[in-house]
Amino acid sequence: MKIKYSTMIVKDMNESVKFYTDTMGFKIDSEHYPPNAKITLLKGEGDTLLELIQDDKNKIGLYSIGMAVENMDSAVRELKLKGVEFILEPTKISIGLMAMFKDPNDINIVLIHHD
Repeated sequence: MKIKYSTMIVKDMNESVKFYTDTMGFKIDSEHYPPNAKITLLKGEGDTLLELIQDDKNKIGLYSIGMAVENMDSAVRELKLKGVEFILEPTKISIGLMAMFKDPNDINIVLIHHD
């Protein structure tokens, strides 16, 4: 597995984007507007993205680490054999498949398989 992105829940999207672009040197990769949320993906050096989400339902701070997988079925099967309990079984999303479980620190680990 390869880390694809880290997700932070932010209180002010404009302020956060300004900080990460102007101060930290990130570039905006894409912006998305699902119901009741704003999402901005930022790209720094390398392939890993920083995902900022502003919504009213999640606590501000680190929300998840996204891991790219080549084969969702085998990754899920292997992790279940190691005792991992999924809070979201593989589910179709706009970019492919997504599954989620929590690490020992209650951080969401999201598996992503891109179409």
